[in-house]
Amino acid sequence: MKFSVSVLALLLSVSLFASPDVGKAAPGFSLKGHDGKTYSLVDQKGKYVVLEWYNEGCPFVRKHYDSKNMQQLQETYGKKGVKWFTVISSAPGKQGYVDAEKADELAKREGMQVSAILFDPDGKVGKAYDAKTTPHMYVIGPKGNLLYKGAIDDKATADTDDIKGANNYVVAALDASMAGKPVKVASTRAYGCSVKYK
Repeated sequence: MKFSVSVLALLLSVSLFASPDVGKAAPGFSLKGHDGKTYSLVDQKGKYVVLEWYNEGCPFVRKHYDSKNMQQLQETYGKKGVKWFTVISSAPGKQGYVDAEKADELAKREGMQVSAILFDPDGKVGKAYDAKTTPHMYVIGPKGNLLYKGAIDDKATADTDDIKGANNYVVAALDASMAGKPVKVASTRAYGCSVKYK
């Protein structure tokens, strides 16, 4: 069977950036944080980790930040020992890109309650996780296994009024797992703006 160059390229891209499987080890990472420290997944062993893909200008992100919904989640689960990382995979020159100098200002302006903002300007970590949207959410368990991936909730709109009454998948995954129960909905289709990779 013969394949064209474009088909082969597509197959290679699919294999290189396949979506990580729930229940299996989450892709490792080591990224600089807005505080100048380097954060790696292996250093978080024994803790729950949330990864939240972020783009300041995305209306779907604004829905959860302008309403303070995201900050409340960060604070609530941070107090329970969850490590919450906000990941920026926007490439330099693309919407949502933030350099280290402006990140601290951004964190304060947004009122973020995160362990760190992580910089992924080359998009390697985003592609390893197959992060497609902002926000795109991942929950990783204490053993490093991926417990949940997908949308933050089941209301795929940019309307803040839809937060009330929405089924928050991240909350459900964390609460169930912390209580020793299986995560009922472990994978959903993320909604939001496309991640602005280079």
